[in-house]
Amino acid sequence: MGSGKSTVGALLAELLGAPYRDTDADIVAAEGREISDIFVEDGEEHFRALERDAVRTAVAEHEGVLALGGGAILDAGTRELLSALPVAYLSMDVDEAVRRVGLNTARPLLAVNPRRQWREMMEARRHLYTEVARVVVATEGRTPEEVADAVLDALELKKDV
Repeated sequence: MGSGKSTVGALLAELLGAPYRDTDADIVAAEGREISDIFVEDGEEHFRALERDAVRTAVAEHEGVLALGGGAILDAGTRELLSALPVAYLSMDVDEAVRRVGLNTARPLLAVNPRRQWREMMEARRHLYTEVARVVVATEGRTPEEVADAVLDALELKKDV
């Protein structure tokens, strides 16, 4: 959350001359409402089911750069799907996350005490991110362009442009 995966993903796609897709955007388009509204109206469990389906569909249909929501890796089936793909985990510390996401946020999982909740969420998820990632790229102090270049280098991918 706040790592820049959507921005960096779009930049990577441009650099690779590949299409870009974001499963969070897929969910919003299919549901006709924002993710925060889905959480509030239907609950996290319902959202995670939508997310799981969106990831499966995107992995099956899309050939290009794919950005996943930060909680997608909570599903074991999703982690298995990702295990054979060149996944990059964009890491950052809590101070950077707060700077990017802010403390007054519409993100449902950070509604109360965002700094503590982000830290706890990352402690619970970090090992899952590293489990599926082929590379880990730190984002602190880097522009999105620098992060995209670092991902290309780490995955040994060639720019198309």
